[in-house]
Amino acid sequence: MVITAEILEATLEHLFLAYTALLVGALVSVPLIFLSLYNAKLASLVMRFSNLVQAVPSFAVVAVVVPLIGIGFFPAVIAIMLRVLLPIVKNTYIGLFNVDPALLDSAKGIGMTDFQVLRYVRLPNAYPAIFAGIKFAAILANSIAVLTALIGGGGLGSMIFEGLTNFNTSKILAGTLPVILIALFLDFFFSALEKRLTPEYLKKSG
Repeated sequence: MVITAEILEATLEHLFLAYTALLVGALVSVPLIFLSLYNAKLASLVMRFSNLVQAVPSFAVVAVVVPLIGIGFFPAVIAIMLRVLLPIVKNTYIGLFNVDPALLDSAKGIGMTDFQVLRYVRLPNAYPAIFAGIKFAAILANSIAVLTALIGGGGLGSMIFEGLTNFNTSKILAGTLPVILIALFLDFFFSALEKRLTPEYLKKSG
């Protein structure tokens, strides 16, 4: 019988692992994206690296981390971070870049600085794309965190793999169901947040 306290502890460990990695990925990628808006070479480099990492299967990314960094929490965070980079980078870049040129011209025409254009024009118009990327990245981090149990990441993945090894159905379900519930909650949460923050004119045009 799986103890409730064990499930709670594994769930908290899983959440901390997955969303530490997501936060690190956002802190690394978002400043690069903002800089990429004004530097075509950097934009090309960032997108190529993100696409390259995304092309590698998740299990391979987790496996490659071991000989390079080792096993444990930190290598697990790096593995998850590498997998969530592309949706954050790609969607944020596309959202910020694909703004109606007429809006940009109008903003510059009234004397807005580049920073003001970014804050008041580009960002509000990019919210739908940005939230779609973050939502996908958050759900992806949730699933990759399960795989990182193989390299010492711990959490719900450890329960699932332990259950599979021992043919313990209750333990498999105890690890799997929270992962599914987390994914459903994330989808609902980010969809609601997107609706709240997206400008009204973009909602009507959508």
